[in-house]
Amino acid sequence: MIELILGQVLSFGADAMAEGPGAARHEARGAVALEAGRILAVGPAGDLRARYPAAPVTDMGDKLLSAGFIDTHVHYPQTAIIASWGKRLIDWLGTYTFPEEMRFADPAHAERVAKTYFDLALAHGTTSMCSYCTIHPASVEAFFLEAEARGVRALAGRTCMDRATAPEGLRDTAQAAYDESKALLERWHGRNRLSYVITPRFSPTSTPDQLLALGSLWAEHPDCLMQTHLSEQVDEIAWVKSLYPQARDYLDTYETFGLLGANAVYGHAIHLAPREMARLVEVGAGLAHCPTSNTFIGSGLFDTAGMAAAGLRVGLATDTGGGSSFSMLRTMAAAYEVAQLRGVALHPAQLWYLATTGAARLLRLEEKVGNLAPGMEADLIALDLASTPAIAQRAARAENVWEALFPTIMMGDDRAIAGVWVGGKRHR
Repeated sequence: MIELILGQVLSFGADAMAEGPGAARHEARGAVALEAGRILAVGPAGDLRARYPAAPVTDMGDKLLSAGFIDTHVHYPQTAIIASWGKRLIDWLGTYTFPEEMRFADPAHAERVAKTYFDLALAHGTTSMCSYCTIHPASVEAFFLEAEARGVRALAGRTCMDRATAPEGLRDTAQAAYDESKALLERWHGRNRLSYVITPRFSPTSTPDQLLALGSLWAEHPDCLMQTHLSEQVDEIAWVKSLYPQARDYLDTYETFGLLGANAVYGHAIHLAPREMARLVEVGAGLAHCPTSNTFIGSGLFDTAGMAAAGLRVGLATDTGGGSSFSMLRTMAAAYEVAQLRGVALHPAQLWYLATTGAARLLRLEEKVGNLAPGMEADLIALDLASTPAIAQRAARAENVWEALFPTIMMGDDRAIAGVWVGGKRHR
């Protein structure tokens, strides 16, 4: 059955990081036609109503229709420890992250947290995400089962750690990392809307043998993404150097073991050396920008504009729970503020692109999600541009769509999400 959703419509015809607001397409009174979980057509409301006169209509008034948000780097097991006080990365892991992740040895706990995470993500308009799990296969099972039940396009992988820098309760072996990751990959990769991601946590918690094993697994399954962390904090970089004294730099600890490639997604990448930057550009790797995390735990200021100008794929991410919000609106606001501190004022079109179409491109999903266009999967949101009195009074003065949207980017939260559709089915 064909159905129509009416409202303002925002989509992208090109790369907004390269072309600015000219890459966006805005229809002040538009419509999106859905059929069998996909977008059938996008255009002026009058045209689509005439083309499909029998289609039932959901009229969202002046709400803004957009592709759903895509979170490119999240740790769903850290849902319960979000906004924990006062630690930098290495201390954060030991104080908050590792104790919480140990609890995922209990499948029932993993199931409860997975349900909570998806409730929160969807309430904030996030319709796709790429998550780290824990070393426990049950944590991956819980995440994918919950995503599958809700029809969400989701990516995730078993987080691998075998070095004594991780606590005993979260350590595996190189062979276990390979075997269990492979088994999960074979079970879940390509099933419905799910994708498996090969996931070494980061070099400091893996031995060379484990990184080599995971590099071998990736070589056997090159269509999978590989995700890990890179150059998040300066003390982390020094730590890596002490553990891998022969490496040319942090990136080399991955490159040496087959964990550098076009389907790699590196989280953070704030403090890159020139050689690292050149190699990332050369192989076409991608970077997940986690602005609320980078400020919350004091990591540094990611060069969004510079990375995009160099040709790297960049997408936004909450980095829950090191990040301080489940909201991609708050993430966009933080990305704007970080860029301002680097002397660049990212346009609202660029921020929106990084949370939707650009994020899909980072995850190699640009043919499936992240935009409102015919043939795309029907994941979309309706945004209330006057969701609070403060936002409403500012938006009332707007002279164009960007002036109307920017207050919601800077001040909005889950109250701005007036509708969420996943695979064409309305969730709220």
